[in-house]
Amino acid sequence: MTPQPGVEIQQAPPQTKFKLQSILVNTPVTVRDAKGEMVHDLESRNFRLTDNGVEQKITHFDLGSDPLSLVVVVETSSRLDAILPEVRKTGILLTQTVMGPSGEAALVGFNDSVDKLQDFTVNADAIETAMTRLKEGTSGAKLYDAMGLGVEMLSGRPMATPTQPGRRRVMLVLAEAHDEGSNAKLGEVLRRAQLANVTIYSVGISSTRAALQKKAEYKRPPNPAPDGTFGLPPIPGTVQTPTTENDRYGNIDLMALAVWAVQHIKDQITDHALEIAATATGGAHMATWKDRSIESAIDEIGGELHSQYSLTYTPSDTQASGYHEIKVDVDRAGLKVRARPGYYLAGPES
Repeated sequence: MTPQPGVEIQQAPPQTKFKLQSILVNTPVTVRDAKGEMVHDLESRNFRLTDNGVEQKITHFDLGSDPLSLVVVVETSSRLDAILPEVRKTGILLTQTVMGPSGEAALVGFNDSVDKLQDFTVNADAIETAMTRLKEGTSGAKLYDAMGLGVEMLSGRPMATPTQPGRRRVMLVLAEAHDEGSNAKLGEVLRRAQLANVTIYSVGISSTRAALQKKAEYKRPPNPAPDGTFGLPPIPGTVQTPTTENDRYGNIDLMALAVWAVQHIKDQITDHALEIAATATGGAHMATWKDRSIESAIDEIGGELHSQYSLTYTPSDTQASGYHEIKVDVDRAGLKVRARPGYYLAGPES
């Protein structure tokens, strides 16, 4: 319309801005047969993936070929001084078995401080040299702060999209399951790791083994009372039965603990931290208490990473805040499927 002389031009009403949250979720999926062997012949159509019960469209599918972005987090506490020489020798195994020919890696060391010892590089020699130069530190162990730095570093690496392969984001922690002095809490770190699609693997090393310089035989805490009797009062809110007592002294629901940790980020986790971190992100924890050495644990992890399926999707409902449960199934009987349990989307007041 042509404006009339002396008449103020009416301005268009301000446009309402809508904040849309768009995320891309990647979940590593490990599939094994009844003998524990990795299964390599599945295709995208064999998988069914749901997010909060709603089936999702898989936009990127890969079997172990997407290149890795790897952050190795190593404890250099003085409590592990006797075992540190063994850790220093693992550099070539990390580059050849885990990092692979197309991967890149970085190194973070921690004790009372957290230090970036090597930024991302495709140079295997640089990683191996950085590992051989690990120095014994103080007696502290800021494990969660170091893991938080690892997540931050990985968050900037290219991720798979519907049109680009990107890089798989992996953190490998070589440490005791012990934190002392961190500002970060485990649940907070895991929530960020899930949203950044970081998969955490861990190799549990023992200060007891380091002190004794021999393999310690791990035994679960003994029941303080004879079989068939209860030596301690029941856990609050539970009915005391032989089953609950067995759970108390041996069986641990790591999946439930992982979900709880992510949902309750203000609470501190004191036990099973590395196992929970691996479970929460779809990785695995390798303890070195018994016959498994640090080298064999790293070798197992490398073998799994390069024989693992990677499924990527954009959730159909990204406005639903709170915990999103991921479930992955395959259409073939007799197979065991392991995947990350979910992720947490914070609401406007979270």
